[in-house]
Amino acid sequence: MNPPVVFPPTAVDSVDGWDRQAFLETLELLEWHLVCEHLASFASTRMGIEAARTAPLPSSLAITLRRQAETAEIAVLDELIEGGLSFRGIQDLKPVLSRCSKGGVAAGEELLTVAETLAASRRLRYQIDDRELRPVCSALVEAMVTLPGLEQRLKFSLEEGGRVADRASASLAALRQRRHVLRQERRDKLQALLNSCASFLQDSVIAERQSRPVLAVKAGAVGQVPGQVHDSSASGNTVFIEPRSVLSIGNQLVDLEARINEEEQRVLGKLSALIAADELVLKTLVDSLLTLDLALARGRYGRWLGGTCPRLEDTPDAPFQLNNLRHPLLVWQQKRSGGPAVVPISVDVSSWLRVVTITGPNTGGKSVSLKSVGLAALMARAGMFLPCSGQPSLPWCAQVLADIGDEQSLQQSLSTFGGHVKRISRILEALQSGPAPALVLLDEVGAGTDPSEGTALATALLKALADRARLTIATTHFNELKALKYNDTRFENASVAFNAETLSPTYELLWGIPGRSNALAVATCLGLDPMVLEQARALLAPTPESEVNSVIQGLEEQRQRQQTAAEDAAALLARTELLHEELLLCWHKQKQQTALYEEQGRQRLEHAIREGQKEVRSLIRRLRDDSADGETARQVGQRLRKIEGYYRPNREKSTSRSVWRPKVGDRIRLLALGKAAEVLSMSDNGLQLTVRCGVMRTTVDIGLVESLDGRKPEPFPPPVVKVKARPQAAGGAQVRTTHNTLDVRGMRVHEAEASVEERLRNANGPIWVIHGIGTGRLKRGLRTWLGTVPYVERVVDARNEDGGPGCSVIWVY
Repeated sequence: MNPPVVFPPTAVDSVDGWDRQAFLETLELLEWHLVCEHLASFASTRMGIEAARTAPLPSSLAITLRRQAETAEIAVLDELIEGGLSFRGIQDLKPVLSRCSKGGVAAGEELLTVAETLAASRRLRYQIDDRELRPVCSALVEAMVTLPGLEQRLKFSLEEGGRVADRASASLAALRQRRHVLRQERRDKLQALLNSCASFLQDSVIAERQSRPVLAVKAGAVGQVPGQVHDSSASGNTVFIEPRSVLSIGNQLVDLEARINEEEQRVLGKLSALIAADELVLKTLVDSLLTLDLALARGRYGRWLGGTCPRLEDTPDAPFQLNNLRHPLLVWQQKRSGGPAVVPISVDVSSWLRVVTITGPNTGGKSVSLKSVGLAALMARAGMFLPCSGQPSLPWCAQVLADIGDEQSLQQSLSTFGGHVKRISRILEALQSGPAPALVLLDEVGAGTDPSEGTALATALLKALADRARLTIATTHFNELKALKYNDTRFENASVAFNAETLSPTYELLWGIPGRSNALAVATCLGLDPMVLEQARALLAPTPESEVNSVIQGLEEQRQRQQTAAEDAAALLARTELLHEELLLCWHKQKQQTALYEEQGRQRLEHAIREGQKEVRSLIRRLRDDSADGETARQVGQRLRKIEGYYRPNREKSTSRSVWRPKVGDRIRLLALGKAAEVLSMSDNGLQLTVRCGVMRTTVDIGLVESLDGRKPEPFPPPVVKVKARPQAAGGAQVRTTHNTLDVRGMRVHEAEASVEERLRNANGPIWVIHGIGTGRLKRGLRTWLGTVPYVERVVDARNEDGGPGCSVIWVY
């Protein structure tokens, strides 16, 4: 008779109406309990640690999506808060609630944990509650009632350590005061007896026996100290006596202790009744706190793994896209135990694929690939982040079933093949009665029996699974299974890479190409006797299988050549992008230099105009002088003609020289590159030119070219630009400079007002006042005062590049 199967508590509740044994076997084979243990190490509370180890998997996609949202929201908040979210002070209140709801009396320490949990919950609710940023977690904490009245009552009635405070009961305070007086009285009497009976005592210390104070009296002087004997020494030389003078006080203290304990129990019972009255509220609070703790544990574990939140599809036929997936247990081993670097795998299964067969040598990583995909599906279902890059995407798998490893059992008289068959039978039953979609993982399908029969059985099994499961991933060494892809579009091949030069696996997963077993190469790497290997090679006669291996080898070499070509193309693309960035950098520099030259020319022109105006005004003053005569007028006229001849011809010459319109076929110079180009076409408005420079063909603005003799282009037709200027600001600068900027940071409001008012008197345009952000008091004070100044038109925040909200721009009439 077979022994009954013992089901562990983890995830059993999520299985309903189908074969639980197949599901639990899968969890054990994939080592899901270790993932749960690692997750539990990131929990903050004791109840969170226990729940992370035993919590069931979600039974629907909606629950999983809610867990994902909780994880993402609280993980972001945990990163933003310095030191992270803290669950310090939060305890599991369910044992206390259970005792109180049944009429029991909780201890003072247990009642204090209720008060501490309520205080910590209120702090967490304040940190988490934000409907816009964290809608899911905010809805969760809104259901938390923190009962501040109960918390204050508990803290008022209990002291640190759970001791009932004197203020909790007037009777208790009076009894404790009476006990203190009696203890002091007894201590004084005993001290007096120590002094008066020192010669009869073995020791001058007040001892204690059976919770009563005693004196160590010599055996021969027992009659000298009347009282009650409580004990004697092992040698019989010392007798411990409670003096008669303090016996009555001791009896009174015993009675007081009983009354005090009774009063403390009454107070604790009253507090326990208050907790029992709010049992449902407190249970909801504990459940919400546990949910938040688990969400935070998932977020911290995912961040530690370097994970990404997966996109779960409701469509059963949704594809599997997992880029650079790493086995979470191997990542843990690498980071915690200094293990080897984890080689990631990529899984890209289209919506029409149903079966993927992975082939390749032993020790090449086939089983690790199976377990990685299986754990990824379970972690995604649990609302956890996946150790992938990019955005992983996969369907929500209602079932994950696996047959990995050897189920040989001597007690059950099962061979290796028999163990596989029984496990696969349970998987088929689960697929028949369980929900969809399902992910099935089979390791060494058809192994353990005659190769021909095993191949036939594996072929039939994979075809059956293609009809029943969303995706089946199977590892095999049978060459016939590699050919299923070419007869059924639902099948695909994959292989683990093997380096023939180093005779070692690379643990990479390759798609579309079947792999070779490389048994002799692996045996060589593992140190098998060379003579045995030589004989094996001699016995390995050419067979159809070897011809298939030759084809596979050719495909691998072709894939290697394609990969090399792709790497070369990627390098060329990188160099092209680098060249493009250099060209853009040169263009920006040229544009900046052009703007600089234009600014310098404008400044020179303004200077020349000012000098000309100054000289003309001087000539006019000479003509208006009373002493001016005809000779003076003649000289002034000659000077005016010289000034006109100096400016007007140059301007006309410059104008005539600079006016130039490019035409199709003209040779022009690109300013950004400094190279000549040919105009191929022009836009309708004449603002865009299509040019060819060498082999490069591009479109540039007309302002970025010039003629070969240095003439600047004029757009055709010339655009008409209408400019509306502010008359009141015509005399002042419209941009921020050091002359129209005032810094009042650090001043009081009245000091800032005086400084701004002095600057406004001489203002010839807008004034920029830097007041900073800080508390906003200085800004508000200045804005209020400026609202009363009659010659201030408006006050606005500066642009972001000029200071933003920390700087105000004052416009005057």
